[in-house]
Amino acid sequence: MSAVQLLLEKTKGDRWIWLIIILLSLISILAVYSATGTLAFKQGKTVEKLLLTKHLIFVVMGIGMIYIAHLLDYKYYAGISKILMIITIPLLFYTLIFGASLNDASRWVKIPIIGLTFQTSDLAKLALITFLARMLTKKQENIKDVKTSFIPIMGSVCLVFVLIALANLSTALMLFGVSILLLIIGRISIKQIMFVCAGGFVLLMFVFFLGPRRETYKSRINSFMHPEQQHSDKTFQADQAKIALATGGFFGKGPGNSTQRNFLPHPYSDFIFAIIVEEYGILGALIIIVLYLILLYRCVRIVTQSPKAFGALLAAGLSFSLTIQAFANMAVAVGLGPVTGVPLPLVSMGGTSMIFTSIAFGIILSVSRDVEENGKKSLGDTVTNKSDSNNRKVIVGDLSAIA
Repeated sequence: MSAVQLLLEKTKGDRWIWLIIILLSLISILAVYSATGTLAFKQGKTVEKLLLTKHLIFVVMGIGMIYIAHLLDYKYYAGISKILMIITIPLLFYTLIFGASLNDASRWVKIPIIGLTFQTSDLAKLALITFLARMLTKKQENIKDVKTSFIPIMGSVCLVFVLIALANLSTALMLFGVSILLLIIGRISIKQIMFVCAGGFVLLMFVFFLGPRRETYKSRINSFMHPEQQHSDKTFQADQAKIALATGGFFGKGPGNSTQRNFLPHPYSDFIFAIIVEEYGILGALIIIVLYLILLYRCVRIVTQSPKAFGALLAAGLSFSLTIQAFANMAVAVGLGPVTGVPLPLVSMGGTSMIFTSIAFGIILSVSRDVEENGKKSLGDTVTNKSDSNNRKVIVGDLSAIA
């Protein structure tokens, strides 16, 4: 048996999604390798050492997490979601008060002993989406009941939204949007959804005008809306990203030939798409966009084919989250949105963010694996039924030969 056949036997679920994961991981290694040159110089390290000791390890760990997560029956994530929410809410509070601060934002928590930091919002996204999928499935019979269904669902969405928004508004808004999509799919009434949106808007105004990062949010929006009126320091990142886009052309400058990586503050994470366009041109950008669109299409197929509501809602929520985040990152890089700190899923350099992204991919593949196995089971049942009315032995023999 060849290595490829063995790999195909060990991995289940949608093959297209597996292919996209591998391609995005390879693109990530190439792009980060190029984009980290300046960072390596500042830290007094070689690019190889910086890449091999950090990013490459996390890429391999991420693929490992995808494999492990896809083997676990997705139904177990319903129970895990309750534990995640119990952990997430206090952790978000802790992060706001005691978390590591960068650019006036407390988003990171340091893990004891190993010393790694991670953004609690990454855990919160996974927790809220899985929790909403569980609640919407469990409460389908009385989904419009305000006390038993709507209040717990609305409370969880709004609480997580405001706790994340105080430090990371862009992530909070994307997660809120995904939550609304899940509520629509989960048959929550339009009236109740409007009520959730109104509650979210009130919280947004509170964060925007009274929150600890209100000046940062106002400054970024003003810089985006009126760049000609701003000091060059305010539009520096956006300007450097535009230079990278403009000099890339159709085929780009070639791998490793980026110049804007020396000027962009975060060319390996927030603005990695700009570096990809500079080095690989419009062609490279189109490849990235097409990969995420194919991912969304394959995930929608999983949602429509899933026999269980929980699996469908889980795949929908996680796939919408990943693709919205991807296009938000690309929109910022090309100047279609204000500057945010949103990474490109599976491509940007990251530690624990890549792990949580990988777990999300693994859960989607777990749902896909269930769809695949149910399809085979249905096919087997059909063949068995036919064999009862014809020659059972011949049919079974033919089926064994096909297998």
